[in-house]
Amino acid sequence: MHAITIPEPGGPEALVWAEVPDPEPGEGEVLVDVVASAVNRADVLQRQGFYDPPPGASPYPGLECAGRISALGPGVSGWAVGDQVCALLGGGGYAEKVAVPAGQLLPVPDGVDIATAAGLPEVTCTVWSNVFMVAHLRPGETLLVHGGSSGIGTMAVQLGKSVGARVAVTAGTAEKLQRCAELGADILINYREQDFAEELRAATDGAGADVILDNMGAKYLQPNIKALAVNGRLAVIGMQGGTKGELNLGALLAKRGAVTATSLRARPPAEKAAIVAAVREHVWPLLSDGRVRPVIDSTVPMRDAARAHRTLDESTHVGKILLTTAG
Repeated sequence: MHAITIPEPGGPEALVWAEVPDPEPGEGEVLVDVVASAVNRADVLQRQGFYDPPPGASPYPGLECAGRISALGPGVSGWAVGDQVCALLGGGGYAEKVAVPAGQLLPVPDGVDIATAAGLPEVTCTVWSNVFMVAHLRPGETLLVHGGSSGIGTMAVQLGKSVGARVAVTAGTAEKLQRCAELGADILINYREQDFAEELRAATDGAGADVILDNMGAKYLQPNIKALAVNGRLAVIGMQGGTKGELNLGALLAKRGAVTATSLRARPPAEKAAIVAAVREHVWPLLSDGRVRPVIDSTVPMRDAARAHRTLDESTHVGKILLTTAG
């Protein structure tokens, strides 16, 4: 088969389409013939040499894919050769074939084509696990989503609205904010021109956000605490703004707030399987009936993954960028 390899870390040009050995499904795994994958920030970090795959995972980038099951490993039940699936991966999505633990498989939702489904597993699992399983967003609360026009952001906006929350977003252009509004965002904040904590508190009569989904890390730590409501929950899922920040514990104590930080890729298989099961139960019906929809920016042949990475580096996209094995 062919896969995107990274002979040496670097810029987008470091991504090389090369012939590599076919994977074999192990105990409890299935082999998927990949139709499409999707680009995530973690893939960029791996390309740059900063984010190695967890032990035992494929060395190739790609945290999600969609395709058809071509073989079952020992001990697999509930799935059959030919099933159309999408999958949460520890790596290996940028390839023509990938071996996947059966607990990380999801059926392609009704009404979603198989290539588009490749952009669903990582965002749905990230948002559901952090916003709902950890931060426990409830109807009537306010959710602040940083990077509202990103793949994760566009999904968080829709899932927040689906449970009856008020959703605020930050984005860097008027066009991106308009796209967020079209998905249901109630409060639109241009982080390049506005102080998001001040704008949010003004829009909520001083209350602030009950839940904040943050992809920036250190840079936003203090303003996020300022933006939190009393009993608010800050869920940190990224470090685009740095890894080390100063936390005013007095301010957090005054809010009776909580800060959590999680990653998805390195979780044990059993934890990933539990998250995938929760997503199938709670999110898949919303996708099947059209209340939530994937937001796709563009589709690029997988062999040209460097072009997709340049788009992500430039941050001109809205939603997900897909990579397809066809073409």
